Amino acid sequence: MPRDPDTLMRVFYLVVLLAGIGGFFLWGRRGRLGRSMRDLAVWVLILAMVVIAYGFRGVLREELLPAEMVQLAPDAIELRRGRDGHFHAELEVNGEPVRFMVDTGASDIVLSLRDAERVGLDAGSLVFAGRALTANGPVGTAAVRLGTVRFGDFTDTRVPASVSDGPLDTSLLGMSYLDRFSGIEIAGDRMTLRR
Repeated sequence: MPRDPDTLMRVFYLVVLLAGIGGFFLWGRRGRLGRSMRDLAVWVLILAMVVIAYGFRGVLREELLPAEMVQLAPDAIELRRGRDGHFHAELEVNGEPVRFMVDTGASDIVLSLRDAERVGLDAGSLVFAGRALTANGPVGTAAVRLGTVRFGDFTDTRVPASVSDGPLDTSLLGMSYLDRFSGIEIAGDRMTLRR
């Protein structure tokens, strides 16, 4: 049973409302009790669904409309922590949307092979001369330059990046890009980046 006075009053109001609706149906349809009970049950279920949906509105909004990035001001972007515990952002690279995981342990922007091809890089001509140590062991990397990178209202050109030949599911937004921001603040499940 909830102990918060506001919650107790809401529960009390809900019980009174349900009793009132029930009384209305039963009094108005005394001769047809079976049908009245069915109608009452339908209305109680509808009301319960509305109350449940309202109670879980935050969860529903995040699940149905997962806004991971919000442009707070001309110089600030806010990211919301994902269900996996990481911060994710969708940037536009060479005109194509690419989903990144923010990774302060990565030195560069690191594209997966799949994302590299989507943004117009020819995977067959990449030279994987570099090496990076990952949690899954060493992988080859190819140095590239991205024509344009757009993140919210911020646009950068000729951005240095790497392409990994390892099994990378999500591209990484590393420190070489994050250093373009003057401040990075994490508070709870929010990350704010300012330029």
